[in-house]
Parts: sequence; structure tokens; C-alpha cells
Amino acid sequence: MRSASTNRRRGLIAAAGVSVAALALAGCAPGGDDGDTGGGTLTIGTTEQVTALDPAGSYDNGSLAVHTQVFPYLLNTDYQSTEVVPDLAESAEFTSPSEYTVTLPEGLKWANGNDLTSADVKFTFDRQLAIADPNGPSSLLYNLDSVDAPDDTTVVFNLKAENDQVFPQILTSFPGAIVDDEVFAADELTPDDEIVEANAFAGPYVITSYDFNNLISYKANPDYKGLLAPAKTETVNVKYYTDASNLKLDVQEGNIDVANRTLSATDIEDLRGNDNVQVVDGPGGEIRYLVFNFNTMPFGATTAEADPAKALAVRQAIADLIDRNAISEDVYKGTFTPLYSYVPEGLAGANEALKELYGDGNGAPDPDRAAERLSTAGVTTPLELNIQYVAERYGPSSSDEYAVIKENLEESGLFTVNLQSTEWVQYSEDRVADLYSIFQMGWFPDYSDADNYLTPFFLKENFLVNHYDNPEVNDLILEQAVTQDPAEREALIGEIQEKVAADLSTIPYMQGAQVAVVGTDIEGAEDTLDGSFKFRYAVLSKG
Repeated sequence: MRSASTNRRRGLIAAAGVSVAALALAGCAPGGDDGDTGGGTLTIGTTEQVTALDPAGSYDNGSLAVHTQVFPYLLNTDYQSTEVVPDLAESAEFTSPSEYTVTLPEGLKWANGNDLTSADVKFTFDRQLAIADPNGPSSLLYNLDSVDAPDDTTVVFNLKAENDQVFPQILTSFPGAIVDDEVFAADELTPDDEIVEANAFAGPYVITSYDFNNLISYKANPDYKGLLAPAKTETVNVKYYTDASNLKLDVQEGNIDVANRTLSATDIEDLRGNDNVQVVDGPGGEIRYLVFNFNTMPFGATTAEADPAKALAVRQAIADLIDRNAISEDVYKGTFTPLYSYVPEGLAGANEALKELYGDGNGAPDPDRAAERLSTAGVTTPLELNIQYVAERYGPSSSDEYAVIKENLEESGLFTVNLQSTEWVQYSEDRVADLYSIFQMGWFPDYSDADNYLTPFFLKENFLVNHYDNPEVNDLILEQAVTQDPAEREALIGEIQEKVAADLSTIPYMQGAQVAVVGTDIEGAEDTLDGSFKFRYAVLSKG
């Protein structure tokens, strides 16, 4: 891999409003000018794993938790708000139906002293598209044609389709983390240690010490310029756990100040009755789902016995047998609730397309219906299934969750199930290399819009890399993203869900809320557990 100093270029990009009419967003005071950073130290514990510090190489909640603290974003949302407003940007507007223009303040700097200009922004988005890492977020930039940086403070995003209703929101999410073009490589991922050594940060914090998935130390960035107020705590240490029971023990004993993702439902229930801690709840949006690789699943396209009709019958039978209520009540104690929709309840356009199509039509499993599907398709039973899951990634209850799914499938007599668990970093590589035929995933939304539960999963070039390709669905997703009338857009979103429910490239089955456990003297957790779905350390402090 080439060194961080080789072959660098500069670039720029921007975004803001949500309608095609010119929308100017200005008057956002830089956070760095609104007060002094407080002192002290906080220790946060998590079982979430980091995939990569480079924003082009990760599309997961563990990595986002780091990016959010240290990289700047053109647009963002303030605490307890879902309104997209300028962050690093000074203003942003649609200057034509297919051009989104962002203006930066003059004199911005990276923490290492490098100039932060429109060239960095252009470079950021150019490299996202050029690298297109299978574990990265470049699929969200499907409507970005090119980026221009006509001067140091101006960025123009040229969009393929006009009237894009979600592009500004995308810029607040994974691909919107701006990087230093003098540090990052243009056409390949930059190693974590090179990023840290170069101090290539401009968010509320910088990283001072980095031990991959063991310990990260942050220090408040005195030169941060952006939407948020200055960090309330000078130093934050994040400790990574492989065992959630140890995370629970440390937070209840006061060895750490905050436990954020992921404790078991039983542990959370127990801690609610502990006077030494506070359990803080935030809005939902997280989902759990099962993914089918259309090439390697039983009867998949590249298997010796390839048969699309049989493969569909297998997916349908599995959907008929999953007992969502048992998972919700027995495993998650109600902290996750049954989900029969591709778009979670509460978002415009959500429906329950899966409920009527599968099981008994009312949300319960139906073994007889599953057996009939397999018999009609000519599938010999019991059929062997290999299902992969990640025990530490989505919390300690994942093992119990998949034990229930295995029991659901095997009790029918239609399947025998081999369960396997793999550590997350390896899992991330294997799932995109067609090594898993059926596998677990969880989703933490990038922004509060139904599009975020459709575009990453069901476009032909999707994040799941599971070889799902329905041209009609693909076109409908692109159409809803540029449909200005809310009622028309909701109708399209509903139609998309009905079609993907019939195809079953994934089976969503659980929807959960955000939960953090903090010491009794910790303030700010209720502010950052918001609709941005980003856990932002800058608002946390000891009272």
C-alpha cells in the first residue's frame, strides 16, 4: 500500500436543503466560538467494533461512532433535531435542479495545520466513488455524477437526476465525513495508524492514542469550527469490550462512566433497578434482518443445483417460520419489537407488507404454509441451511436470538440449521466475498427517511453485495428519491416494499430503540440519543 504522502489530490463537496427550489441555509455560528471546553475525563465502554478509521472503508455503527467525533461534515443535525442544517458549511443551496452548491468559510484548518478547503471536499467524494470499497458507503452516492471546486470556498455537486429529495441527508451520514487530501490516498484505503499519526482530524475531538478495538483516547479540538458547541469534556477514553457482561459489571461498579452498545436485554432490565446508574432511552430506528446471498444460498445462481423457483420457496418458507414475538419477548424483553416492514414504523411510507404475505397472515409463524411452498417447488426436506451471525457485533443476545430462529426452522421438520459465529472484522470481509449463503445483519439508520432503508439494500449495486437485482425495484427507488410530492413519494415507497417483500432478498424481523447506561453524575446522554442516531461525545459531561 502506498504511503500516506504519495499521490494526494485535493477536492470538495457540499449539500443542505430538501426541496428542488433554491434553499439557502446560513447563519450557523461555528461551535468553536461558542464557549470554552470543559475539563475532566470520561471513560466510555462499548462492544461495538471498528472496521476502519478511513470513512471510505466502513459502513457500520462502530466505525461511525469514531468518525462522528473526529471528522467534519458539511451538513448535520443539531442535538434533538432531524433538521438538516450547515455544519462545516457556511451556506448551501440548490442552484439548479441538478446542482447543489455549498460555500465554506475562509481560513478553515485541519488539526495538523493543513488548509481545509473545497479541494478536500471534492477529494473526499471523488475517492469514495473511486475506491467503492464493498464495506464502504459509496452506494449512497448513486446520484452523484461529479464534484467541482471552482475556488477554495465553493463546492458544486452535480447530480445525475434532478430534484433529489435525500441528497442533503446523505451528506450528513457515512460518505459525508470530509478527509484531508494531504493525508489520505486517492485510490485506496489509508491505514488507521497513518491517519492518527498525521492528526488528520477537524471534528469536535482529535485522536491522541489508538489501539485498534481495544482503546481509543480523544482530546477536545480547540480549533473545531462547526454546528455543535465545544466539547464539554476535555478527554474521552473509549474502551472496547469483547464480553458484554464485563461491560455491565464495569458500568455498575463505576469503573467506566458510560456503556453505549451493547448490553443484553436482561442486563438492561437489571440495571434499571440499580441506583448507581441511569438507563437512558432514545428513539428507535435500528433493525435486525436476515440476508440471502442470491448466488450461494440453497439453489442460488452459482450453485450446482441452481433453481430460482426453489431458491424463492426456501426464502419464503424461512419467512413463514420466524417467530418474531418469541424473539421479542423471550430474548429481548420487549426492548426490540416485531417488524414486518422494510421501513420501520414511524417513518413516512412504512407498511407491513411482510405480515400478510408470510406466516399465518397475522404475524405468527405457519409451518403448514412453509411446507406447502417447499413441496410445490419440489424442494426435498429437510433441507440443510448454513446461517452465519455475529455474537459480539449486535450484542450478547444474538446467540439467543439465533437459537430461537434455529429452533423455529428445525421444529417444522423442513430444515436442519448449522449456526456459525464469526468475529466482526473477519465477518465484514467474508460476507462480501460470497462466503456466507444466509447471514445476520443489523441496521442503524444514517438519516431519518424511508430511503435509508431501501437504497442501501435494494439497488443493483447495494451495500449487502448479495447479488439481488430487480430492475423494476431499482427504477422505483431512483424515482422516489426525486419525487417532490409527499403523497406520491409515500405511494412509491409502499410499492417498493411490496415488491421486495415478494422477492425476499432480506427478511427484517426486529426493530429496537437506543439505550445507554451512564453513571448518576453523567449529563448529556439524553441529548445525544436522538434522531441523528449518532452518539456524540461532545455533549457528555460529569455533573
